[in-house]
Amino acid sequence: MKRKNSIPYIALLSVLLFALGCKQELEFRTPHGDNAEKPDVVTGVSVINLDGKAKITYKLPANANLLYVKAVYQYGTGESAEVKSSIYKDTILVEGFADTQEHDVTLYAVSRNEVLSDPVVVKVKPLEAPFRKVFQSIDVINAFGGYNLTASNPTRDNVSIIVMRRNNFNEFERDNFKSVYTKTDNIISKIRNLDTLEQDFAIYVKDHWGNNSDTLYTTIKPIFEQKLDPGKFRTFVLPGDAPQVTNGAALQYAWDGRLGWPYTSFTHQINGGDRPHIITFDTGTLAKISRVWIRPFPEGVRYYYLSTMRRFEIYGSASPSLSGALDASWVLLGSYEVIKPSGLPYGTDNAEDQSTAAAGFNWEVDLNAPKVRYIRIRCLENFAGGTAQSINELEVYGSAQ
Repeated sequence: MKRKNSIPYIALLSVLLFALGCKQELEFRTPHGDNAEKPDVVTGVSVINLDGKAKITYKLPANANLLYVKAVYQYGTGESAEVKSSIYKDTILVEGFADTQEHDVTLYAVSRNEVLSDPVVVKVKPLEAPFRKVFQSIDVINAFGGYNLTASNPTRDNVSIIVMRRNNFNEFERDNFKSVYTKTDNIISKIRNLDTLEQDFAIYVKDHWGNNSDTLYTTIKPIFEQKLDPGKFRTFVLPGDAPQVTNGAALQYAWDGRLGWPYTSFTHQINGGDRPHIITFDTGTLAKISRVWIRPFPEGVRYYYLSTMRRFEIYGSASPSLSGALDASWVLLGSYEVIKPSGLPYGTDNAEDQSTAAAGFNWEVDLNAPKVRYIRIRCLENFAGGTAQSINELEVYGSAQ
């Protein structure tokens, strides 16, 4: 009986607690006090001018009702800007300037009742804005099937490099797929699959606050690219080259179009020693190389395993020395590293790892490299930690024109 009689009391108590909670949530809260007194102004103001911005330091007034300090100024676009800094700081940062001219910044001390002090006008003279430096550093060069755009952004500001090309009305129109949106320090954009005819582009830089740079007008003529004929490839063994394994694999299998064992190039770690393993071949064509495509050999379903190259170099020569030394007759075309997409431990590949490796890796060559005919691949480290190398298939691309 006691349990039954307690139920109404518990229900009543719950209703009262709920009502009390609602009352507290709906309670109207006014600002602390009704002090409408105007705060004193900030004093001891000093300015440190920075790239496109300025850091203002000051001494806070002693008003007990002070809440924050506010800076009012204009961005480079002419739009009004307002920045606040709490009473726990004695600095405020004003950003978004587009030039190095002198600008007025008005400082206000603000009370908890949102009463403003008298204004204090501060003169700032920002240094050159980051977006202008990025614009000045832009370099665009012709590349195989497109162009390479590079720029420097040492302060890592948020910038947009807007790329425009002519539309059907011969007017420049923004191309979002070629534009770059980044805050990295070394900006690199490689555009491919363009026609090899001359094409006009217009490029400018925009910052986070809407400021725009001047416009760079440039004409691009992509370099023609083709796959070099593997039917002309020949082994070209030089002194110091690593020996192939003796149970079927051979260097010429690297370009025969067949996959799997034994149709692969495979050097022998024991006979080849522990120094970097090198293979050399003749493409039969003097050409400016654009890229070398390499498909690693899978050990079962594991691609990032045993003799799969992890770190390696590719060299080229038009007329190599027969000594086998990597002397002045050879030029370094590039240094490369295979990154396992999943980051899983050694010996474990997931589906993404396998599909990425099965599609092969395109290793781009330095555009400034001269024409070459002979190729050397030097394995610095494989996935097992040795220096032997295996290549299931490779293709060489470039232009003999």
